Amino acid sequence: MSRPALLFLCVANSARSQMAEGLARARLGDRVPVMSAGSEPTRVNPFAIEVMRELGVDLGAHVSKSVQSIDPRAVGTVITLCAEEVCPVFLGKAERLHWPIADPASNDASIPREEMLRRFRQARDTLRETIDRFAAERFAE
Repeated sequence: MSRPALLFLCVANSARSQMAEGLARARLGDRVPVMSAGSEPTRVNPFAIEVMRELGVDLGAHVSKSVQSIDPRAVGTVITLCAEEVCPVFLGKAERLHWPIADPASNDASIPREEMLRRFRQARDTLRETIDRFAAERFAE
């Protein structure tokens, strides 16, 4: 049987969980399978793709996935990333962690591009620091 996966969850699977998936894959390599999903998947946010590209992490081929499409038996740890919204429920026996990170996305078209990039970079950098700490604790090299 393969190693239990690390699953990042948020609502739309468009920004935080996608960035976390990309960062964790880059940081952890083949030490653990990494996935992301959401309770109401939409599309990968173009700002998430752009700010991750700044770190050399390509989310261009990523797609938003439903948590319903994930086999609970394949997951060892679930990390929810919701802050102000209701987090998705995962019906597996996995360890559960919660890292509340504000959603950088907005449907408000009046927010300037530079402000959106700042918000996405802030979420990305918070995720990177948290994933680095998590990796150091769980997957010491």
